[in-house]
This record gives sequence, structure tokens and C-alpha cells, in this order.
Amino acid sequence: MENSKSVIEIKALSPDTLEDFLYYFDNVAFSDNPDWGTCYCHFYHFPGKPKQFFKRTAEDNRKASKELIASGKMNGFIAYLEDKPVGWCNVNSKENFAKIPFKEKSEDKIASLICFIVAPLYRKQGIARNLLKYACSASQEKDYDIFEAYPRKGETLSDAHSYRGPVSLYTSEGFSIYKEFKDYYVMRKILRQ
Repeated sequence: MENSKSVIEIKALSPDTLEDFLYYFDNVAFSDNPDWGTCYCHFYHFPGKPKQFFKRTAEDNRKASKELIASGKMNGFIAYLEDKPVGWCNVNSKENFAKIPFKEKSEDKIASLICFIVAPLYRKQGIARNLLKYACSASQEKDYDIFEAYPRKGETLSDAHSYRGPVSLYTSEGFSIYKEFKDYYVMRKILRQ
């Protein structure tokens, strides 16, 4: 997977990549959006109400995410350029998320991508696309039937608000709209018939 300047390497989140994940969220992920810097990609894993989540500290969420990673309940992929983490996507079994934009009973094994966070200096360089391709391939290898994502509708307020990825990215990678809601789409790619 190539970038015009360097090779993008992607690794699965695991206890082996935990320190890279923590470094990324401690120093890089929200450098242009410090208001979200306490998240550690824990929001959709938090079982309480949003109001409760927003009272939590960065250390609360950092510790909770570490525990989820150690237990295998938090998964995703880290993108690297020259051995530095520059991007992240939170991809998990749909059932591993405590809250998810769209729930529906299904016999299918579904992988859900809930967010992308690309370092400000590396946006619009294909990192999200490489993460998505890799995540779809890895999910197919793990026998998922469907890959699901939840891009927002319309213009976003900022790059930060594009954390679910744009519709155009998913469409160009073989996804189609499965359901439409007021503020977002449910987009799916069939991995296995």
C-alpha cells in the first residue's frame, strides 16, 4: 500500500501495538481538536448514556480502552508511515460495541467500522482508504459476512466531524446504502455470500 511519499503499513490493534495506540491518542489523534482528546475511541464502547460519558476524564477512557484491548473487546487497525502511527480505525464485531448507530437482529456475522482518525498532517493522502481496504480484507479472513459503516449525511463541520468517513469513500470501495436515516446512512459491503 503506497503513499506518494512513503509506504503505509497497517497493523491490527493488539497488546503488541497497545503502546502505539496510546501514543497516537496521547499526542497525535486530536492535536487539532483537543475537545475530543479525552475519547481514546471509547465512546461507542461505553455502556452508559452520552451525558455520563462526557463527565469522564481522559485517564478514565484511556484506562478503560487499555482494558478492552487486553480482553480482545476493542479492535481496529493502526496505519503507520515510517514507523510512526498516523491513522486509526475502530473496527469490531458489531456486538462488541455498547452503542452503535444502527441495530437490527441478524444471523450474519457483521464487522462494524465506527470511526477513522487520521493525523492532521496526513489527511487526504489515502490513509483512510488503505485502512478501509485492509479492514475489509482482515474481516473477510475472520469469516465476517458483512462489513458495515455509518457515514454522516451532508457537509460536516470540520475534518474532525468526518470521523465516520465520507459516503464517497465507501461507494468507491464497493459499499452500498443499506438503510437511510435522518443524519446518516448504513452502508454495507458483502464479504461472504
